[in-house]
Amino acid sequence: MSMETEWVDRFPGLSRLEEPVKQLLLTRSTVINVPGGTTIFGPGNSPENMLFLLDGTVRVQQVSDTGHEIVLYRIHAGQSCVLTTACLLAYENYSAEGITETAVQAAAVPRDVFDDLVAKSKSFRNFVFAAFSKRITDLFLMIDEVAFQRLDVRLADKLIELAADKDTIATTHQKLSVELGTAREVISRQLQEFQRRGWIEQSRGSVTLLDRTQLARLADHNS
Repeated sequence: MSMETEWVDRFPGLSRLEEPVKQLLLTRSTVINVPGGTTIFGPGNSPENMLFLLDGTVRVQQVSDTGHEIVLYRIHAGQSCVLTTACLLAYENYSAEGITETAVQAAAVPRDVFDDLVAKSKSFRNFVFAAFSKRITDLFLMIDEVAFQRLDVRLADKLIELAADKDTIATTHQKLSVELGTAREVISRQLQEFQRRGWIEQSRGSVTLLDRTQLARLADHNS
């Protein structure tokens, strides 16, 4: 069984669909490969396909009229794009952009197939709205963080998240400002303060965590 022919089994909600629905998805979809650093959709574009990510990561971000950027969420393997879902359901154009952070493989389901299944298949409709509601909840949490949480707390949490099981993060002040939806200068001041405390060390294009315990203590301060 290859990923290309049986991709629906990578998605728990889709693998439980009735066999005719699964076969329709398989026969009408196209598996696509996109290199990293590619903008796969952007403001003003209309979605022609529902994308189901099989491999890689896509960053979805929004740019304000003043040029400020903020990362809304990331799509990982085994997930679909809630913004694409919303645009397909409402017949609207995209209001944000999706950029591949790695090489990506995805199954593209044409709009007419999506429309037909949402209208006729209760199980497919349930899958779509379950994924939709989960992501909307995540977005509300992000809005709460941006509006009400201290930036030092959010930055400490983001550094730990980006580092994962490594100590050094390949990033810049500008990239961190986009992650957190604030100005680069604000990030620079806060990183300098973390460095003064001995929690991190900065070099060009990277941040090294020296005291993960103190960063974690600050990140947990608002939880």
